[in-house]
Amino acid sequence: MHVDWSALGKVAAVSLGVTVAVVVVFTFGVLGLSRTGTGGAETGNAGSGRSAAASAGRAQAALCFLACAAVVAYGIYLIVPRFH
Repeated sequence: MHVDWSALGKVAAVSLGVTVAVVVVFTFGVLGLSRTGTGGAETGNAGSGRSAAASAGRAQAALCFLACAAVVAYGIYLIVPRFH
Protein backbone atom coordinates (compact mmCIF):
# COMPACT_ATOMS: atom_id res chain seq x y z
CA MET A 1 0.00 0.00 0.00
CA HIS A 2 1.38 3.34 -1.08
CA VAL A 3 0.30 6.65 0.48
CA ASP A 4 0.57 9.79 -1.62
CA TRP A 5 1.68 12.14 1.16
CA SER A 6 1.62 15.19 -1.08
CA ALA A 7 -2.05 14.68 -1.97
CA LEU A 8 -2.90 13.93 1.65
CA GLY A 9 -1.21 17.16 2.73
CA LYS A 10 -3.13 19.17 0.11
CA VAL A 11 -6.44 17.70 1.24
CA ALA A 12 -5.60 18.44 4.88
CA ALA A 13 -4.61 22.03 4.08
CA VAL A 14 -7.75 22.71 2.04
CA SER A 15 -9.93 21.12 4.74
CA LEU A 16 -8.33 23.27 7.43
CA GLY A 17 -8.70 26.42 5.34
CA VAL A 18 -12.37 25.81 4.52
CA THR A 19 -13.12 24.96 8.15
CA VAL A 20 -11.56 28.20 9.38
CA ALA A 21 -13.38 30.19 6.69
CA VAL A 22 -16.78 28.69 7.60
CA VAL A 23 -16.20 29.39 11.29
CA VAL A 24 -15.27 33.01 10.54
CA VAL A 25 -18.32 33.52 8.32
CA PHE A 26 -20.58 31.95 10.96
CA THR A 27 -19.04 34.27 13.57
CA PHE A 28 -19.88 37.28 11.39
CA GLY A 29 -23.45 35.96 11.20
CA VAL A 30 -23.67 35.80 14.99
CA LEU A 31 -22.22 39.32 15.14
CA GLY A 32 -24.95 40.51 12.79
CA LEU A 33 -27.60 38.93 14.99
CA SER A 34 -26.14 40.65 18.04
CA ARG A 35 -26.66 44.01 16.32
CA THR A 36 -30.43 43.45 15.99
CA GLY A 37 -31.15 44.08 19.69
CA THR A 38 -32.59 47.50 20.52
CA GLY A 39 -31.36 47.64 24.09
CA GLY A 40 -34.17 49.80 25.49
CA ALA A 41 -36.81 52.36 24.57
CA GLU A 42 -36.41 54.10 21.23
CA THR A 43 -37.14 57.80 20.98
CA GLY A 44 -36.62 60.38 18.27
CA ASN A 45 -34.06 59.97 15.50
CA ALA A 46 -31.91 57.60 17.55
CA GLY A 47 -34.65 54.99 17.23
CA SER A 48 -34.64 55.12 13.44
CA GLY A 49 -30.85 54.82 13.44
CA ARG A 50 -31.06 51.76 15.61
CA SER A 51 -33.75 50.35 13.36
CA ALA A 52 -31.49 50.74 10.33
CA ALA A 53 -28.63 49.10 12.20
CA ALA A 54 -30.90 46.24 13.22
CA SER A 55 -31.99 45.74 9.60
CA ALA A 56 -28.38 45.77 8.44
CA GLY A 57 -27.49 43.26 11.16
CA ARG A 58 -30.31 40.94 10.08
CA ALA A 59 -29.18 41.18 6.45
CA GLN A 60 -25.57 40.45 7.43
CA ALA A 61 -26.64 37.47 9.52
CA ALA A 62 -28.86 36.10 6.76
CA LEU A 63 -26.11 36.32 4.14
CA CYS A 64 -23.52 34.73 6.42
CA PHE A 65 -25.79 31.87 7.46
CA LEU A 66 -26.80 31.28 3.84
CA ALA A 67 -23.13 31.06 2.88
CA CYS A 68 -22.54 28.51 5.66
CA ALA A 69 -25.56 26.48 4.56
CA ALA A 70 -24.29 26.52 0.96
CA VAL A 71 -20.90 25.17 2.03
CA VAL A 72 -22.55 22.40 4.06
CA ALA A 73 -24.87 21.50 1.16
CA TYR A 74 -21.91 21.36 -1.24
CA GLY A 75 -20.04 19.09 1.17
CA ILE A 76 -23.01 16.74 1.35
CA TYR A 77 -23.24 16.82 -2.44
CA LEU A 78 -19.58 15.76 -2.70
CA ILE A 79 -19.96 12.96 -0.16
CA VAL A 80 -23.21 11.34 -1.37
CA PRO A 81 -22.65 9.59 -4.71
CA ARG A 82 -26.36 9.47 -5.53
CA PHE A 83 -26.38 13.24 -6.08
CA HIS A 84 -23.81 13.12 -8.89
